Amino acid sequence: MSLLSITFHCTKDNLEEWENYIDETLVLMTENLMDVDKYILSEVHSDFIEEGKNYNLLLMFDNDELRNQFIESELKNIAQHVENKFGQEVMIFNTFLNPKKSRL
Repeated sequence: MSLLSITFHCTKDNLEEWENYIDETLVLMTENLMDVDKYILSEVHSDFIEEGKNYNLLLMFDNDELRNQFIESELKNIAQHVENKFGQEVMIFNTFLNPKKSRL
């Protein structure tokens, strides 16, 4: 199993538009990903972030090769869509998670 955590940070001024985008577009894009069987889309609660809000998309792949292929193609596509719609108002941070042990 190979995991990728994608965090989207949205500024305060664009939260309503971003949440609509998540519901109407990001979920559909995620549902249509060929090599992703399981995912979790979350609103992230943090006491330390006041200037906006974070959302996280955790993607589960069968192996590292599928994750790398996703990063080179689909992730660039998703990032481009987000950038075209929101510019610098939504930032994307990727975290590669390499499980040492799992009980999923």
